[in-house]
Amino acid sequence: KGNGMIGNIYSMGLALQALGATGKFYAPRKWDCAQAFSVVYGHDYRQPMAIAQVLPALVGRSYLEAAGLDCAASTGVSPSLQTSLSPTLGTHGVHRAPITVHYSITNKLQGRHFSYTTSVQVPGGSTLLEVLQAAAAEKPGVFSFQTEQTSWGPMVVSIHGLAANPDDRTYWQFLSGGDALQEGVGTYKPQDGEHIQAVFSTY
Repeated sequence: KGNGMIGNIYSMGLALQALGATGKFYAPRKWDCAQAFSVVYGHDYRQPMAIAQVLPALVGRSYLEAAGLDCAASTGVSPSLQTSLSPTLGTHGVHRAPITVHYSITNKLQGRHFSYTTSVQVPGGSTLLEVLQAAAAEKPGVFSFQTEQTSWGPMVVSIHGLAANPDDRTYWQFLSGGDALQEGVGTYKPQDGEHIQAVFSTY
């Protein structure tokens, strides 16, 4: 993409590793990685899986080279890289003033169609999962949901009693401003006044 994103923020780690490890195959046209790395440096990675995949690229290695690493010769991360990593993987200051988030659930795909919207107040810095929990606490008959834990964090598998099903390729897609969210519900932090949509979709 024009802003340096390759796929989404979760795919960046493996994409950077692959491009770094296969440079000789697209020579002499050198890949300009500055934009892609600026995306990684600017993102607040929290998922252990995402961190594990992006760190090799940040130190100029890939998983393909792991078997040949001399761990005894390694003295740690260079100061210049440490400076680059600190805003990405450092401590997370959180402002807790309350914010209002608008939340909609929509199904125009299967069974009885429905569309519901609510507004909830949560502390600033809350994750989308906390927004969903607040909506479910206020109106459990409408906004109840279920999650499954994955290596990438919690994944919403059912809302309002309508469950995603890999057999018919359905899932709950989360959007903001019409664009799919680049993070999962366990890490995405909505802004004050933001409208989050959960749309029952197919892939």
